[in-house]
Amino acid sequence: MEGEILKGISIFLLTMLKFIAGPTLGYAAGFSFLTTVLITISGMMASVVLFTYLGAYLRERVLRRFFRRKRVFSPKTRRFVTIWKKYGISGIAFLTPLILTPIGGTIVLTSFGSPRRAILMTMLFSAVIWSLVFVSLIYAFGTVFLEGIIN
Repeated sequence: MEGEILKGISIFLLTMLKFIAGPTLGYAAGFSFLTTVLITISGMMASVVLFTYLGAYLRERVLRRFFRRKRVFSPKTRRFVTIWKKYGISGIAFLTPLILTPIGGTIVLTSFGSPRRAILMTMLFSAVIWSLVFVSLIYAFGTVFLEGIIN
């Protein structure tokens, strides 16, 4: 029992950093479909809540102390500005599990000055949708994929 709890906590913590870790490691650990979905959603939302409320503090106090100011307009930041102008909060939240990390997507949204409630709601919606999609795909095709790698 303790081993299962420790596996769940470690998957939760890794999902805070990288969204795809939840579905893949939940499948590898042998968790049920629902447990994997819940761990994935809660891991992403934990980092979203943490960086939504502490993002400005971390940016002002910690990051500026350790990193020098970089160029503001790089190709990467221009891409985010284009997505922001075209799709807004929903576009960034939609792309967060796919391209960005939960931390990266939240930092982008807070740096654009999005309201906290909107960040939390759109990221929750994105986490639910993408966790259902990824977990379904991994649980449906996981053994086929793993057999192809092993053999």
